[in-house]
Amino acid sequence: MKDWIDLEFFESPKFFKIADRLTEERQGGRRILPDRRYILRALVETPPSAVKVVILGQDPYPTRGHANGLCFSVNPGVKPLPKSLINVYTELRNDLGIIKETGDLSQWAHQGVLLLNTTLTVVEGQPGSHSGIGWESLSTDIIRHLTEFHEGIVYILWGKHAQSKEIYLNPMNNKIIKSPHPSPLSAYRGFFGSRPFSRTNKYLTKIGKSPIEW
Repeated sequence: MKDWIDLEFFESPKFFKIADRLTEERQGGRRILPDRRYILRALVETPPSAVKVVILGQDPYPTRGHANGLCFSVNPGVKPLPKSLINVYTELRNDLGIIKETGDLSQWAHQGVLLLNTTLTVVEGQPGSHSGIGWESLSTDIIRHLTEFHEGIVYILWGKHAQSKEIYLNPMNNKIIKSPHPSPLSAYRGFFGSRPFSRTNKYLTKIGKSPIEW
C-alpha cells in the first residue's frame, strides 16, 4: 500500500515550485506559518492506512503561535483559542456533551482523523496568502488516493472550500457530512446543530469500525 510520500505530487514540478516560493519569501523577510517542521504534520500523524475520518480545513491560522500543521488545532497552552476552534468545541459539547480544555487535536489525529488543510502554509497576518500556489493539488491527490485505495471513511466538509473536493469522493462506500464553516461569519448558518461528531461515530460503528474518542 502506498504511503503519502509516494503521491505523485511530491515528484511533481508543483512541489518544487512551492518549496522555491517559500524559500524566496523567507529570504525576503516574510514569516511563513506554520513552522517548517509542522507543514506536513497532518500526513505524519495519520498515515493512509489509519484514516477513518477526514476533516478538511482551508489554510493555517495566520497568527503566530497558532498553526501547528493540524487543521483547527493549536498547541497545548495556547490561549485564547481561535474563534473557529471555539465554535467546533461548542458544537462538540452540544452534540456529545464533551468539554475540552486544550486546543491540541493531536489525539484525534492519532485515532485516524486526518486533519488536513487544503493549503498548508500562510504568510503571517495574511489569511489566504498561499491559496493558489499549488498546495491544492496535494489535497486533491490525497483525496483521490483515499478514494481509490480505501473505503468506509467519513469526510467532514466544513464550508464551500472543503466542499469543492466532494467531486473526488465516492458517496457509495463512504460517509459525507457537509455544513457551513465553523468560523464566526458562518457558524450560525447551519454549522451549529449539524452534529458531525455523533454522526461520524454512528457511521463508523455501523460499518464495524471503532468510534472516535472526541
